[in-house]
Amino acid sequence: MSEKRIRVLVAKPGLDGHDRGAKVIAQALRDAGMEVIYTGLRQTPEQIVSAALQEDVDVVGLSILSGAHGTLFPEVVKLLREQGAEDVLVVGGGIIPDEDIPELKAAGIAEVFGPGTPLEDVVKYIKENAKSS
Repeated sequence: MSEKRIRVLVAKPGLDGHDRGAKVIAQALRDAGMEVIYTGLRQTPEQIVSAALQEDVDVVGLSILSGAHGTLFPEVVKLLREQGAEDVLVVGGGIIPDEDIPELKAAGIAEVFGPGTPLEDVVKYIKENAKSS
């Protein structure tokens, strides 16, 4: 009997147009055996949550460089909860000042991965914390 693969939605909320990091993470998660859906650039929180629900993902990975993480990340968590998807693990990454991380975690972002985080650390965290693990 095969084990259920972890499904991850990688999304870029907001207006920044840099997605190299998101693509690197997406490939690392695929290489680790996860099923990854990448939404592409400039997604609204509503679009991200809609895709997460349609794809029945276990994890939403948000990436942002524009500085709007304090607004957009919590909005995604709020919309997921409003749709009854409380069990979806939400993680974030990008250029996020250390002093902002406690507030993001209080808003429901499970973990924040900054630049230079080893890919193995991201994979390990998701494997240990996704609902299907």
